[in-house]
Amino acid sequence: MILPILEFPDPRLRTKAKPVAVVDDSIRRLADDMLETMYDAPGIGLAATQVDQHIQLIVMDLSEEKNEPHVFINPVVTPLVEEKAPYDEGCLSVPGFYETVERPARVRINALDRDGKPFEIETDGLLAVCIQHEMDHLNGKLFVDYLSSLKRERIKKKLEKLHKQQA
Repeated sequence: MILPILEFPDPRLRTKAKPVAVVDDSIRRLADDMLETMYDAPGIGLAATQVDQHIQLIVMDLSEEKNEPHVFINPVVTPLVEEKAPYDEGCLSVPGFYETVERPARVRINALDRDGKPFEIETDGLLAVCIQHEMDHLNGKLFVDYLSSLKRERIKKKLEKLHKQQA
């Protein structure tokens, strides 16, 4: 089922997600719906916060063929280097806008998979950027928060105008 994606400046995007207590069928169903929503959007990552579910759940698929879905439940991301890498980021909750954000270049991810089994990955590149971007969502933060207040305000006004036109 395709879920509605919240868009900036919706205040619900600022909600801090709670840990998933039990990985059960309802969590797996939500993960599947989030993947379907992400593929439909189209995007490469989606946090539960973006679909108004305030639990620590992230889905991602960085493959060209969109056939390598990843589910991260209760993820913890640890930077492994001081070095930061710039990356042009976009967001399904901030449609049509791309800005350069600098994040730690290499990270460790500890999480549970869709069956509730723990796993660990050390990564860099797009996966490192994407998991940090989605983790921000779980903490009520958006990539526009890394921009100047002037740029952020300009994006906010453009999206608010767009929302009024669609209403």
